Amino acid sequence: MQNSEWNLAGKAILVTGASSGIGAATAVALGRQRARVVLAARRVADCEAVAEQVRAAGGDAWVTPVDVTDETSVQRCVEAAVKRFGRLDGAFNNAGALGTGAPLHTLAAADVQAVLQANVMGIFHAMKHQIAAMLSTGGGAIVNNLSISSGVAFAGISAYTASKHAALGLTRNAALEYFQQGIRVNAVSPGPTVTPMALAGFGSEDNMRAALQASPAGRPARPEDMAGPVLFLLSEAARYVSGHNLVVDGGYTLA
Repeated sequence: MQNSEWNLAGKAILVTGASSGIGAATAVALGRQRARVVLAARRVADCEAVAEQVRAAGGDAWVTPVDVTDETSVQRCVEAAVKRFGRLDGAFNNAGALGTGAPLHTLAAADVQAVLQANVMGIFHAMKHQIAAMLSTGGGAIVNNLSISSGVAFAGISAYTASKHAALGLTRNAALEYFQQGIRVNAVSPGPTVTPMALAGFGSEDNMRAALQASPAGRPARPEDMAGPVLFLLSEAARYVSGHNLVVDGGYTLA
């Protein structure tokens, strides 16, 4: 395998939820590859700080606001990215929501709908407009950030689990529909990772570490642990990989 197959230099790649956590770590890793990175999130000021890290790492970076629950916002984001860099070669759809942690029978319909809007419709909105842009330039690669909850269940997060199962279905169907048109669609499913959203769910990093003591890795993942798998799926090294859900959990779900 040639190193050039892993090379993302000059590629225009959109990262949603780029203001923190896995999205920010992946954007910086893309910068080290000298990619041209569009950082998109609701927290634009935080994205600007990440963009400085991308530039310092050797990449090009540009920030644009996006609310993935709003299709018009997503459409504008993708159009702005294409206008800025002339094309869209890849996308990492990382934005999402955890929602309310509670037994199913106590959840309000509005709480469930909010999670589905972010994690399912957000993925749909993103892929709809990203695929349209990629079709006009001969193809590209999309990676959707899901969760180990796309394949297993955990008590108290039924809306989140349902949303990640549904997002995996969207990923696989898009992969089936567009592979012959030059677009690969895959997913990564992180295990417990030290991000603002996960820490909110566990309550603290100490709680997270305690929950993972018996796992093979014995620790939670760092956001940087997810960047490599995402870059692989975006690269030509994964040119024959589509419709795959890459679980990155340090063996957590083996137990």
